[in-house]
Amino acid sequence: MNSDVEIAGDPLAVPHLLPPVPRHPVTVAGFVGLARTIAADRARWAPLVQYDATTRWYARLETGPGYEVWLLSWLPGQSSGLHDHGDSSGVLTVLQGELSERTSGRTGTAHRSLTPGAQRAFAPGYVHEVVNDSLEPAVSLHIYFPGLTEMPMHTGQCAPRAEASAQGPVEAPLAG
Repeated sequence: MNSDVEIAGDPLAVPHLLPPVPRHPVTVAGFVGLARTIAADRARWAPLVQYDATTRWYARLETGPGYEVWLLSWLPGQSSGLHDHGDSSGVLTVLQGELSERTSGRTGTAHRSLTPGAQRAFAPGYVHEVVNDSLEPAVSLHIYFPGLTEMPMHTGQCAPRAEASAQGPVEAPLAG
């Protein structure tokens, strides 16, 4: 009786029988890894960074099949506004400085401080606001898959209202 190895040969010795190794990320974990690799290569991104006092500066750093990589700079006080990324998933990685991420959803609001190396992965429909609340400039890396085709802005706010109660800041709910 013939064995599979006798019929087809050793599958490890026959590369055409193995599934191809993807040259580009295809999973969330792969995109998180790509972001870490780019973040670690400071010589690749640091010379490109610019700052704009009127708006956040951004530049497309790389594209691949089904994804794109963006480099953004944030001066103190600059904000993305409350938005989502349409049908795209994404990975946000802080490269330099400190950013704040505010989210609001059915379970309430959340605030996260993001320092260099911090990463946030998100699915389509994830609503958030990213702000540089610090006194120093910040730089972040954003990978979107598929590539970003829209960034719908949302009404309402995640940030605390200016007036605060005795218990602390009051969070404004999302409208609509």
